[in-house]
Amino acid sequence: MLSRLIAFFTLAPNDLLRDLVYRRLWTSILCSSLGGQITLLALPLTAAVMLHATPTQMGILQALEVLPFALFSLPAGVLLDRVRKLPVYIGGEAMLALAVASVPVAAWLGVLGMGWLYVVGFVIGSVHTTAGSAAQIVLTQVVPRERLVEAHAKNALASSGADVAGPGLAGLLIKLLGAPIALAANALMLAVSVLILRGIRVHETLPPRKAQDFWAELKAGLRFVRDRQLLVSMAVIMAGWNLFQNSALVVQILLATRELHLSPEAVGWSYVAIGAGTVLGSVYGHRISRRMGPGPCMVMGYALCGVGWLQLAFAPSGAFGVASFALMLFIWGFGAVLLFINFLSLRQAVTPAPMLGRMTSTVRWLILLPAAPGALLGGWLGEHLGLRTALGFAGIGCVLTAVWAWHHPVLRGVRELPRPVEVATA
Repeated sequence: MLSRLIAFFTLAPNDLLRDLVYRRLWTSILCSSLGGQITLLALPLTAAVMLHATPTQMGILQALEVLPFALFSLPAGVLLDRVRKLPVYIGGEAMLALAVASVPVAAWLGVLGMGWLYVVGFVIGSVHTTAGSAAQIVLTQVVPRERLVEAHAKNALASSGADVAGPGLAGLLIKLLGAPIALAANALMLAVSVLILRGIRVHETLPPRKAQDFWAELKAGLRFVRDRQLLVSMAVIMAGWNLFQNSALVVQILLATRELHLSPEAVGWSYVAIGAGTVLGSVYGHRISRRMGPGPCMVMGYALCGVGWLQLAFAPSGAFGVASFALMLFIWGFGAVLLFINFLSLRQAVTPAPMLGRMTSTVRWLILLPAAPGALLGGWLGEHLGLRTALGFAGIGCVLTAVWAWHHPVLRGVRELPRPVEVATA
């Protein structure tokens, strides 16, 4: 029995985690994700419970977190292709630590208000726009392209571990210290992530550049994405997902605290269900993708997210409603992992290294353009038509888009990642 247990936890000879550089990157992702779970709960709970935010104000807060993607993604992509990515990634983690640490400081000084949270949300979005793209490119410098799905699945497993432990830890910290003060723990974990990343060494050779102007390079990135039908098709459905996702995010916490009457601590423990879903998706996502193909697996994950929101929109209040809230989080966690490990792998597999920065930022710009309108729409629907109506809109829209995507020949036909020779040709 003991030998079987040891064998279960022993890494295979070719496991990615045996690589020292990838292992440091993976550990950094684990620390950052654990802290991110605290922000995921503490920031909206600070607005909803401490500052008594309306659904419209919650929509504005969510919109300001995604607005930087629309403003800065395209120029950030051009700049990323000109500079080394790892320092940008490290600087972004440090900036996030400062931003979230400012919330407990403002609360202690007695100046915390929705305006302060709006600024913090905008800074967080700005860092994710630049450093988030850099982080995705750093992975391709550490891991061979043919193992990208495996790497993204392992990264999702690191995030899943944080999803399991993070919400309970966040709920406990929020109960003991209050939502604003709990954010200090995230700042500390981000600082640890920075220290880990500083020990990583990657070889990156920047291509020599002629006297090409900024706008010409930006247009080249747009043309690259436009001319590849797979990238365009994925951008279209992911843009829809972000619209519905942000509509749902605005009202989830409000529905839990105001209609289901969950305490902040209970909300934290409910979010452990996301961890259970993401662990399941991380462990089996690579196998499901190999069996179904990356395209169909991605669409299945998309549909699951919509089903999760839809069942909660029609769930009654009381104990069944609380269970339905946890079920929604579980289904969303599982579906989101299936969706993203394939989406990220496919778009990286078809892109040559000199174009990765502009491709990543261009696609992120396209898919996140509807995010801010989705957040504002979710807030408006929640305030004027009810929180369940806003969640039902997100669920129905997501399911219908998944049905369309399933019948899309390009997405349904992708059964394996492009081979390296195809990447070189691209």
